[in-house]
Amino acid sequence: MKRLFVITFLFYFCLGMKAQVSDTTSVAIDSVLHNLPEVMVKGERPMVKASEGKLIYDLPRIVSNLAVENAYDAIKELPGVMDQQGSLTLAGLSVNIIINGKVSTMSAEQLTALLKSIPVSRIEKAEVMYAAPARYNVRGAVINLILKSGMGQATSLVGELYSAWTQRHYENFEERGSALFSSEKLSADILYNYKNEREYSGNDRFNKHLFNGTEYNLRQITNGNSSSEDNNVRLGMDYSFTKDNILSFVYSGQFSNGSYHNATTGSEVSKANKYDDSQLHNLKLDYQSSFGMKMGSEFTYYKNPCSQLFSGIMNNTSTHFLSEDQQRINKWMLYINQNHKLPAGWGINYGVQYTTSTDNSFQYYFDDVTGDYIPTNSMDSRHKEHTFNGFAGFNKNFGEKLSIDASLAAEHYKTAVWNEWTLYPTLNATYTLKPGQILQLSFSGNKQYPSYWSTNNTISYVSSYVEVQGNPYLRPSREYETNLTYILKSKYIFSAFFNHVPDYFIQLPYQSPDRLTLVYKYHNFNYQQQAGLQTVIPFKVKEFLNSRLTVVGYYKREKDNDFYNIPFDRSRYSFMVNMNNTFTVSSKPDIKFMLTGFYQNGTIQGIYDLSRSYNVNTALRWTFANKHAQITLKGDDLFNTNLIKTSIDYADQFSTMKTLMNNRALTLSFSYKFGNYKEKSRKAVDTSRFIK
Repeated sequence: MKRLFVITFLFYFCLGMKAQVSDTTSVAIDSVLHNLPEVMVKGERPMVKASEGKLIYDLPRIVSNLAVENAYDAIKELPGVMDQQGSLTLAGLSVNIIINGKVSTMSAEQLTALLKSIPVSRIEKAEVMYAAPARYNVRGAVINLILKSGMGQATSLVGELYSAWTQRHYENFEERGSALFSSEKLSADILYNYKNEREYSGNDRFNKHLFNGTEYNLRQITNGNSSSEDNNVRLGMDYSFTKDNILSFVYSGQFSNGSYHNATTGSEVSKANKYDDSQLHNLKLDYQSSFGMKMGSEFTYYKNPCSQLFSGIMNNTSTHFLSEDQQRINKWMLYINQNHKLPAGWGINYGVQYTTSTDNSFQYYFDDVTGDYIPTNSMDSRHKEHTFNGFAGFNKNFGEKLSIDASLAAEHYKTAVWNEWTLYPTLNATYTLKPGQILQLSFSGNKQYPSYWSTNNTISYVSSYVEVQGNPYLRPSREYETNLTYILKSKYIFSAFFNHVPDYFIQLPYQSPDRLTLVYKYHNFNYQQQAGLQTVIPFKVKEFLNSRLTVVGYYKREKDNDFYNIPFDRSRYSFMVNMNNTFTVSSKPDIKFMLTGFYQNGTIQGIYDLSRSYNVNTALRWTFANKHAQITLKGDDLFNTNLIKTSIDYADQFSTMKTLMNNRALTLSFSYKFGNYKEKSRKAVDTSRFIK
């Protein structure tokens, strides 16, 4: 009922506002029509331009004829960006998303959910940086999504409603309502998003496990289902004292609950029923001054209690237990940056940032019959982290052709296990050969932190054979990336890239020689390296077809001298191809048909071999009611071929796993925008390390 009330309120509130502005809008349109020239020359605006080390894309124009309904889908349409199993990459490498120049500090899953809740109509443009300057308080490749702001304009209230139904194995629903009040000095916005999801999952696993001199051939077939409800609320306010003096306050709340039920048969028989509930509260205060200073503070509280009832039997050994675990995070962040614009095109910037967090976590095991506490595998921990970051940098325009932006950051990271300093250099050099031809060289250093839960001394059971262990000695990885990009005619893009990642970490399985158990655990490698080439070729056939071809070829190498008793040094050449096509079925009515395809050749991940995968997606979009209303019918992964099969045949380790879930989806959605929609979004919340 609360959801229905909020969305109904937004509907009628915005509908009333629409009635007040309709007459003014019609007069303006009529004036434009009567003043059109008799002869019009049609041209094509550049898709990208370079400025201060950034590639700036007119993203609304790029997606104007595509069946994209949210910011996440829009970002996927940027040249060089691909969606690989739910993770966005740029030129084959990982990329950070920030919003309005502010760091997006959510996990990949949380960030995806946020971006999918932001309507396309909020987007003003997108800035792509292969090496973000230190003043952005984020390192590595970055996409800065610039959203429209209603502040500084006439008083108005606008909004949008959205609803979608998706059918996979089960049906899923999503609803979204949002509104923005704006005036000359004040803007206030509200966003509410609700999702009700049910999913089927399963896998067919086969292992040859050598234990006590005997090779066991083990096959397990797991079938499961899950259900979840997610509620996201964001309330924000901006106040402008003067044009460039702005105070911002944001509250973000995320509330989720879910249940997961798995049953495994074959060489073992087990059942697992898990329930979790999470809540996140985030408050952020920022101030931007007219003399180049930015400062702010942020507080995050996260709590995620879970319970699991497990029973199973394997090799005549039975396991029964009830487990209770919880993660509770308190995190503070403070920062202050200063930017100075100097004569002769020079600029300098510097700043500091301090982050501290406390992780209170526990995991308790009990006998599921007597309720007695089982100390084995139980854990109770309290961890504190402190991170201090200071940077200094400069930027300089040498005439109209060359611009350089460079910085150096020093970071101190301290925990009960680690106490270290790291330097991160960043360089962006952009040279405009002539209008439409841009050459850009970038280099950056970065660090990736593991999730809090993965660094706890925990053990979780997936089945009687499979368990997941934490690694208290897991350390952050460092990343060093360089990229050379050439842009021709403001639309054809050619890139060469290389990255080196010492202490690269990822979760890998290992068949224990001491137990009949498959252990999943995060490990640090010596390093991971990737080098490759990327080409983006857009083309059009009059007004009927708009297409873009993206090809990425790369070489990957991963080395670990300390992976149990089987060190490895593996490499593989691979490639990816992505093709987007938009057909104009009709101009009046406005109907578009989209056909996209993706193919990725096999690759490696530690001792894993990953199979090739591909997908074909379609969409039919009808826009009507003066472009205020839109109905979209989408079909994703029509042939259910985007699921990767994994296999291991290395040293004494042998396993194969095939995913049984249905990835094919049919989605029907409807959205309606009221008035001149100018909604804005807010900075994402830091949950990147809360994932269990």
